Parts: sequence; C-alpha cells; structure tokens
Amino acid sequence: MLFRIGHGYDVHALAEGLPLVLGGVGIEHDKGCVAHSDGDVVIHALCDALLGAAALGDIGLHFPDTSDDYKGIDSKLLLHRVAELLAQKGYRIGNVDCTIRMQRPKLRPHIDRMRRTLADVMGIGVDCVSVKATTTERLGFEGREEGVSVSAVALIYRE
Repeated sequence: MLFRIGHGYDVHALAEGLPLVLGGVGIEHDKGCVAHSDGDVVIHALCDALLGAAALGDIGLHFPDTSDDYKGIDSKLLLHRVAELLAQKGYRIGNVDCTIRMQRPKLRPHIDRMRRTLADVMGIGVDCVSVKATTTERLGFEGREEGVSVSAVALIYRE
C-alpha cells in the first residue's frame, strides 16, 4: 500500500450577523465567518489536507474565491468534489483529524454531528473522522473572538 499524509490550515475572520458553519453544521452564534463561500473553515482546512496528501494543490487552485461559481457555496459540496477527485486518482481516505481554535461558542455539543456530517460527505466511517475544539485562553485573534482557525491532517492510501 502507498500511504500519504497531508496537512491543511485555514483562518477566517468573524463578523456579527453572519451564519456560523463549522464541519458542515450550522451553529447558533452572534458571529459567523467572513468568506466568499459559506465560510466553513473546518471543511476548507480539511480539503487542503486531502489535496495536499495527493499533491494536488490546494482549495484555492480548485475552487478559486475569484469565481462567482463558488460564491456562497455550501462547502460540503467542495469536500465531496475533493473526495471524488481523490477516488479518480485511485486514493481512498484513511482518516482525518481536525482541530478548531475558537473562544466561543462551546463546540463540544456539536462535534458528534460534525463528525457524522463530514464522514457522510467523504463516504467514510465516522470512526475515521476526528474533530476537536480548543480555546486559546483568550490569547491571539481567536481568543479575542476576531477569527477562527483550523488545522487538519489526513491520511490517504492507494492499494
């Protein structure tokens, strides 16, 4: 088997009155991500990790924020397209792991739903999807509630 590992990282500013979507799940909050798409920073980092593992560039290469085709798009569609692209190249997704850094809201109540949603979109078992959340103890832009960042790693393989 050929194993490949990829890493992704994404950041979005937060602004009042916008919807907050993380890991394909809408979350009640007074702020949401400023973005060209729906701003799902979890899925964006995950797409970069998967694309990076296959040496296929990054999310901006495949879904540029300069294209009206992706304005307001549901990021689950982007993740599904990335999973399809990997399958076309002969890769299967082994597992993924995401860490969300955000001061508020508390995300623990939403993590199981994020895991199920991401697993369904990628066509893998929920036991192959890890989502974790942490605060930054009020330090940095995440701690000041100016933005959210996500790191993701992915293992893909070809038999």
